[in-house]
Amino acid sequence: MSVTVHLAQQPEADELLSRSPLAALVGMLLDQQVPMEWAFTGPYTISRRLDADDLDAHRIAAAEPEAFAAMLSEKPAVHRYPGSMAKRIQQLCQYLVEHYDGDAEAVWRDAADGRELLTRLTDLPGFGKQKSQIFLALLGKQFGVRPTGWREAAGPYGEEGCFRSVADITGPESLAQVRAYKQEAKRAAKEAKAAKD
Repeated sequence: MSVTVHLAQQPEADELLSRSPLAALVGMLLDQQVPMEWAFTGPYTISRRLDADDLDAHRIAAAEPEAFAAMLSEKPAVHRYPGSMAKRIQQLCQYLVEHYDGDAEAVWRDAADGRELLTRLTDLPGFGKQKSQIFLALLGKQFGVRPTGWREAAGPYGEEGCFRSVADITGPESLAQVRAYKQEAKRAAKEAKAAKD
C-alpha cells in the first residue's frame, strides 16, 4: 500500500498506519471512547514498546495476556481502558492467525464485493456493524480498496464529500469537520431522547 493517511496527526504513527494493514485494523479497534488521534497513535506506541517496526499478529496473539496488558498500561497508556483493549487486540490477532494466517490484508485482498467485505469485517472480534462500515469506507476512500458495491456496503460512511468519520480525515481541517459533525450528532441524539422523556 503506497498511501499516506493522516489519522493520528503524527508523522511516525501515520507512516505505520499507511503501510501496515494490521496497524490500521488495530487503530480502528481502539477508536472508541478516546479521541481519534489517540486511538490511531496506539499501533505505533505498541510497535515501539515491542521494539519492532510493525505489528505482528502471531507475536501479539501469543503474548502473555497480563504482560501485554501491562505494556499497554504504561504511561502514556495506549487507551483509556488499556486492560480491556489489550484483551481485544489479542482476540483480534488470534482471529487473524486462525482465519488468515496472521495476514490482516487478506481480510480485504480478495473480497468479491462490498457485501462480502463488510461480512468479513463484522466477523472480526471487536468490530460491530458501524465500526465495520467506517473501516470499509476508510479502505475505499483512502487505501484504494474498492470492490464492487463498497460505497453501498459502507452505508452513509461511504458517501462522497461527507465528514462523518475517520474515513474522511485527510488532515487537521477535515479532522475538525468530522469532530463538529460528531458533536452535532450527539447533540441531536440528546435532544431526541429528551423529547421522548
